[in-house]
Amino acid sequence: MSDEKYLSTTQFAKLRGVTQEQMFGQLSTLGLIEKQDDKWQLTNAGVAAGGVYLTGKYGQYVAWPEDFQLPNIPSKPDAPKLLTATVLGQQFELPANKMNYILSELGWIKKGLKGWLVTEQGLAMGAEQGEDSRSGIPYVRWPEKIVRNRALKDNVDNIKGVDKPKTDADKMDSFRHKFEATHRTTDGHFVRSKAEMLIDNWLYMAEIVHAYERKLPIEEEMYCAFTSPPVRSISNSGAMKTTPNTRPENRKNSQFIRSIISI
Repeated sequence: MSDEKYLSTTQFAKLRGVTQEQMFGQLSTLGLIEKQDDKWQLTNAGVAAGGVYLTGKYGQYVAWPEDFQLPNIPSKPDAPKLLTATVLGQQFELPANKMNYILSELGWIKKGLKGWLVTEQGLAMGAEQGEDSRSGIPYVRWPEKIVRNRALKDNVDNIKGVDKPKTDADKMDSFRHKFEATHRTTDGHFVRSKAEMLIDNWLYMAEIVHAYERKLPIEEEMYCAFTSPPVRSISNSGAMKTTPNTRPENRKNSQFIRSIISI
């Protein structure tokens, strides 16, 4: 076996027009060599491909036949496409800043010192945290499937003032017909009981932004009596995360009201 018929990995890299580091990386990715004790060693696959050990001025090294053809590196499957708030806004015909506020109201992102940060709920929706390479400002990217999310679409429609026909759930909701909202609160809401009126009045006087009978951002038809943006129950007991026909005032739970007032 003559040395003239073999090229060192460094010589082979020059022949291929790549750096030495790139060539070692490619050979390692292909499983032809591996590092042991800080030295590159041939694997069984490397030996089978024609690799040999030669000895030179600085000791043993890996060499390859002059006519060695580097196998193609298997292509990795395409990563799922992620959408920024700008692209999402284009899908829904809304500016990026309004799109971010809708996502924030849903509780999927939150405002950082600069930019936007993904929340645990956002991570559960498949979101990923990103950062601008130049400014370092954080932003959030979303999987394409998010545009089909019912909660997001409902929120966008509400912001855009889209009128929707009543759903079967609305038609079957006899609670609202049976218990009409007749109690007027200080901020002008009409609620269904004195207990809710007291809660609403306290929230208004405490200058807490709140919504009444807000649908939760989940697939299931569930509502909170009172919520505060981002969508979360104001009650620290979680008792308000109920459907309309299981209202807290029907349970006559005075402790429930005290838990609200003590926030």
